[in-house]
Amino acid sequence: MSDPIQSPKGSRTDYLSNLVLRGAIRGALALPYETRVRLMGWLVAKVIAPIAGYRRRIRENLAHTCPELPQAEVDRLCRAVPDNVGRTLIEIYSGPEFVARAIKAPIEGPGLARLEAARAEGRPVILVTGHMGNYDAVRANLIHRGYNMGALYRRMSNPYFNAHYVRSISRIGTPLFEQGRKGMIEMVRHIRAGGILGILTDLYVQDGEALDFFGQKARTSLVTAELALKFNAALIPVYGLRDPDGFGFRIVAQDEIPHSDPITMTQAVNDGLESLVRENMDQWFWIHRRWKYADIDLRKKPGASS
Repeated sequence: MSDPIQSPKGSRTDYLSNLVLRGAIRGALALPYETRVRLMGWLVAKVIAPIAGYRRRIRENLAHTCPELPQAEVDRLCRAVPDNVGRTLIEIYSGPEFVARAIKAPIEGPGLARLEAARAEGRPVILVTGHMGNYDAVRANLIHRGYNMGALYRRMSNPYFNAHYVRSISRIGTPLFEQGRKGMIEMVRHIRAGGILGILTDLYVQDGEALDFFGQKARTSLVTAELALKFNAALIPVYGLRDPDGFGFRIVAQDEIPHSDPITMTQAVNDGLESLVRENMDQWFWIHRRWKYADIDLRKKPGASS
């Protein structure tokens, strides 16, 4: 695939931060695989998380959704969640070494049979996933199994780092579709040809629907359900979980979401993800602003000023 950004244009700060981050990644890649994964997990948990405010955000999210958690568990998650984030980052940049582990991951759950049935029928599939464990383990695994697996991605705000990032995730597999007009056209062509599309949908979306997630309203994109209905595609939630050893993976393919309407279907996805997160609290990216503005917007009284 061609370089999506041949001449990136960004600020001096973007350029300098790109150099620092790429330098850290390059240094880590010089180490043996397990050493670099362990080191990057430690670096993000112990150094980057306090500076970037990740620990504060984790505490705020947990207080908002799980106020009953003991303080000791909150403290553990403030360490474990950034560790998983760091490991995921360097794994994605490790290319073939990461893929070699991802393709060994077993797939469990009723969604696998649904996925195989769809492939036999030539029916397109929308795989909805989230920032859980390492989400790219799913893509690497299914490509290895012979599935025509594509993915939709969002361009990063730093154009210099985005170009580097896209080249790295392309090494795991293609096709990749960037959010935007051109990417959507290519994505639709892929779906209509009976392909499989993976989409991460567990981030805050400003114009998303206010759906339940962990007992609170969270703005959620309906795009996966809308695509499934439009193209008669199977909508299957699938997640790549990290093994206890910190280096291997297992893939959980939940049951296909029955076609009904976008809100009902997307709420079912949220419910399934919440159930999985509650069983693996340290593997979800609690560093994200998943409930950003939701507690304000949804309680606003009619006629109140914005």
